[in-house]
Amino acid sequence: MLWPDRHLSVESRSAPRPASGDVLVKVSAVGICGSDTHYLRHGRIGEHVVREPLVLGHEAAGVIVDVGDGVDRSRIGERVSIEPQRPDPTSAETMRGEYNLCPRMRFYGTPPIDGALTEYVTIGASFAHPVPDDVSDEAAALFEPLSVGIASIAKATVGLGDSLLISGAGPIGLMCAQVARAAGVTRIVVSEPDETRRSLALRFGATSAVTPGEEIGSVDAFVDASGAPAAVAAGIGSLRPGGRAVLVGMGADTMDLPVSLIQNREIILTGVFRYANTWPTATRLVSAGAVDLDSMVTARFGLEEIATALDADRRVGHIKAVVYPALSRYSDPRPDTRKAHL
Repeated sequence: MLWPDRHLSVESRSAPRPASGDVLVKVSAVGICGSDTHYLRHGRIGEHVVREPLVLGHEAAGVIVDVGDGVDRSRIGERVSIEPQRPDPTSAETMRGEYNLCPRMRFYGTPPIDGALTEYVTIGASFAHPVPDDVSDEAAALFEPLSVGIASIAKATVGLGDSLLISGAGPIGLMCAQVARAAGVTRIVVSEPDETRRSLALRFGATSAVTPGEEIGSVDAFVDASGAPAAVAAGIGSLRPGGRAVLVGMGADTMDLPVSLIQNREIILTGVFRYANTWPTATRLVSAGAVDLDSMVTARFGLEEIATALDADRRVGHIKAVVYPALSRYSDPRPDTRKAHL
């Protein structure tokens, strides 16, 4: 539980009951996202401000233990990856298939909506996606950040034989590199100031890793996963005429852009806000071995260790932390994450 003064606490609550159309999920694993740490350290992300106690976490997997009215009871016992969104089904955005842009979205771990760092959560049945037996609970939890990578590469419209520049080798940058490789992109350049993260980029899909400012030639598309204004400007400058720039990294609310270059080269500039309709693709990519999520988990914690988990991103070589809400403290040997125990 994150409080408005940004201190953390763990408390007991009654398990929620699934409403009509919902499922109740016993949470097995939760990934820690940069937005979780941002709320802890800064108390806000843009217009979303922590004004009352908030349960963090939106990267989650678990097992269905109960269902609401209208949901087939055969789903009880099913392992699922949670798509942590509740769009208004009547909004214009939802009706046209862009439900991620719904102005009345209720998203896990975004004030004032509680998230998944708890033992039980409810979600709409269609947003609890079945997980194959060959996918671990940790990987299933990371379908959420993988979905950001899928949405970003889809916006970049790159594929067989294309070239791509990615700025930033944090978790989302590494997800983008893996998805691009799976899509058939043959030249994937990652720009990253940290030497350790450059090495990680080469491990997770990049064909080359460079320091910012290093000459790379022109590319077909650019994805910024850093949020740094200098990286955005440099990335746009690297695009061939007609290239596409995709902004996904959280950074400054405003920044200067090379407008004349964008106009003269007819650069297409767009953003990514979460994702829509990505879980089936994520499931197929991970199950087929085209994307490796298990190797991206570099730290594991129990619920009582949440403060340490939220600070794990400061460790050298760290990529993703996973919290096991059913455990007070995590200890090896790791449980078989493909088995859900009711």
